[in-house]
Amino acid sequence: MAPAAASLTAPNARGEEGKPFVEEMRAVAMRLHTKDQAKEGEKEPQAPPVARWEPSVDGYLRFLVDSKLVFETLETIVDRAAVPWYAEFRNTGLERSEQLKKDLEWFKEQGHTIPEPSAPGTTYASYLEELAEKDSQAFICHFYNVYFAHTAGGRMIGKKVSENILNKKELEFYKWEGNLSQLLQNVRNKLNEVASSWTREEKDHCLDETEKSFSYSGDLLRHIFT
Repeated sequence: MAPAAASLTAPNARGEEGKPFVEEMRAVAMRLHTKDQAKEGEKEPQAPPVARWEPSVDGYLRFLVDSKLVFETLETIVDRAAVPWYAEFRNTGLERSEQLKKDLEWFKEQGHTIPEPSAPGTTYASYLEELAEKDSQAFICHFYNVYFAHTAGGRMIGKKVSENILNKKELEFYKWEGNLSQLLQNVRNKLNEVASSWTREEKDHCLDETEKSFSYSGDLLRHIFT
């Protein structure tokens, strides 16, 4: 367990037995936002607010390519199910790799060169593979934060980028089949069910991985605003 992450999350995360575990995950994640991102936010901003971003197509493409690799990795891990209960998270409707594939094909049709995955994406994908084999509680923290963040702040970022550089085109990355709220609730239910058999120590270990999840995702987002 990373001491920095543990010191940040542990005092507020522990001792919340009886609360659905996803609520604990959300509470820790919210505290890692800045005040302008969420009212529960406690972090100092490490980047300019989204409203002041000046994205470029090249930077956005790097973000999309690296995101595709991360989502493909998550999907492969749950399909492979080296830990049997990973299979609970197959075909949730939140999967994004096929949608990103379509979006990148569209950019290619517009005459853009699609880059290869870069260090932020390959490093994160490798880390997820490593966690999936040896630390299932930490892995599921990343699974939760990647998918749920994309449906919240991720959509807001996508809208901003679309308005700035894509003539308001809505990419497939930001579209879901069916009722998104219900898809998310289904995954919350599965997460709560899986975590119900964990010890308090295992739950806290999962929560303590949240800061690392934010750090890796932040490295991907940096493509857009730098």
